[in-house]
Amino acid sequence: MKPKRTLFEPEYLKDLREVLNKPVREYPDNNAFIVKIKKGKESTYRYITYKEFQQNINELGTALIDLGYKGKKIAVIGKNRYEWAVGYLATLNGVGITVPLDKGLPEEEIEGLLERAKVDVLIFEKEYEQVAKKISEKKGNTVKEFISMDPETDSKFTTMEKMLVKGRELIASGDRRFIDSEIDEDAVCAIVFTSGTTSMAKGAMLTHKNYASNIYAINHMAPFKSTDVNMAFLPFHHTLGSTGLMVMLAQGMTNVFCDGIKYIQPNLKEYKVSVFVCVPLLLEAMYKKIMAEVDRQGKTKLMATMSKVCNFLLKFKIDIRRKVFKKVLDNLGGEIRFIISGAAPIDKNVAEGFANFGMLSVQGYGLTETAPVLAAENPTAIRYGSCGFPMVNVDLKIDNPNEEGIGEIIAKGPNVMVGYYENQEATDEVIKNGWFHTGDLGRIDEDGFVFITGRKKNVIVLKNGKNIYPEEIEMHVSALPYVQENMVYGKPKGDDLLLSVKIVYNEEYTKEKYPGKTEEELHDIIWKDIKEINDHLPTYKRMKHLVVTNEEMVKTTTRKVKRFEEMKKEAE
Repeated sequence: MKPKRTLFEPEYLKDLREVLNKPVREYPDNNAFIVKIKKGKESTYRYITYKEFQQNINELGTALIDLGYKGKKIAVIGKNRYEWAVGYLATLNGVGITVPLDKGLPEEEIEGLLERAKVDVLIFEKEYEQVAKKISEKKGNTVKEFISMDPETDSKFTTMEKMLVKGRELIASGDRRFIDSEIDEDAVCAIVFTSGTTSMAKGAMLTHKNYASNIYAINHMAPFKSTDVNMAFLPFHHTLGSTGLMVMLAQGMTNVFCDGIKYIQPNLKEYKVSVFVCVPLLLEAMYKKIMAEVDRQGKTKLMATMSKVCNFLLKFKIDIRRKVFKKVLDNLGGEIRFIISGAAPIDKNVAEGFANFGMLSVQGYGLTETAPVLAAENPTAIRYGSCGFPMVNVDLKIDNPNEEGIGEIIAKGPNVMVGYYENQEATDEVIKNGWFHTGDLGRIDEDGFVFITGRKKNVIVLKNGKNIYPEEIEMHVSALPYVQENMVYGKPKGDDLLLSVKIVYNEEYTKEKYPGKTEEELHDIIWKDIKEINDHLPTYKRMKHLVVTNEEMVKTTTRKVKRFEEMKKEAE
């Protein structure tokens, strides 16, 4: 099939209220969410239709306006849950500016961001009640209203449940201030803070047009169905998580929540999940677990042979993959058909492996500042190692490319942020002549496929002037079955850098595969594998130092390794 940049012609929805109105109009009785309610060992389920979801948004929005918060900033913090979505969309769709906060931040950073953004209302879940209490007692605090997502909370706070009742009463009496409020598609509706400490994190200011244009672009290439079930796994405070949710809502899909990273597999079965958006690290771990079990059963060669047979038949439009690999698919719930990964490049062997099982696996590329997707694969445009084509309404080009065609990726499109909140200097550093400078390095091939080679700030420059993109080498290392995560870096040696790799190994795998081996013996086994990888790399890209550990690396809340902190640890 010839690669296409666009597969569908979706309706253009100019703002997020229209995004929500569409499924309410077309699929009012579809379940927008399924919420599990646990009582001891027993669980019951609440099924929330699109009609009810919209009603709850209208109720909360009306109550917030009645309290005087029209045009104010409203922060939301907590794990992915129904109430998070209600608070977020009520704010966006007629109240004010939403400030989604990272639930993984330390208490002092949460306080710092609330102060920096001058937040008026904090919507929080039970876990953050003590933080909310502390903030409410602090002098000079800007937050005036604290709303708990949970029905039981400190008596000084109100609850979302009470707010919904209040809004319902107001609407019944004829209050339409929220429902009829005008949406300015060019006005800032969200301030989303990037990863970093309170002092370093920058608040990307996003508009309805930024979000709506990106949802429109994604729906040009993604084969979603109103009958799909999406597991809302990526945190909603992350732009890919929240934009992803709105994409699914626009299609009338059902959204469910994961009980935790340990419960992904049973949750996939429980809800018969068909669409899954996640980070590559998780997909790679899932794939390695599948392949380790295949290896344990002595069926590696058989699987490889059957994959070749299936791919040969595909040339004649005969697809037997899901029948042949039914057992694998059943372990993942049996219904999963479409996997989307973002936030980092995925190992091409993993993407190809899932495709061999009959699951469409695509990846995208983007940033918080671009709401977020700039490029993505689609069913006709998959070139392993790339992240697909630029989105239909986005222009991408390579700034100042080197002899290999690698340079900084810069972007222009309706999804690019207005700028950073109260930080004109940082805004001017990244938006120049209408082009957003991503800080990512990459190349675009002759067919238009985009390849990411790494972050500009991560490039290792050797004394001889050679540039090494660590992410490129890390992709080779991650293919080793026992590698849980790895980081390639330059270790100072004299006046030059020694190319090094740190590997976190999977204890379960190594104990089964290499029983009784000491740490030193394990190091020697891994070093032998690294040497084999080196044999396929240019001399200057070969790794010359190895650190082996079972201790997880320090990461951001979006599961990206904090390279600087890890390198500091290795230098000690």
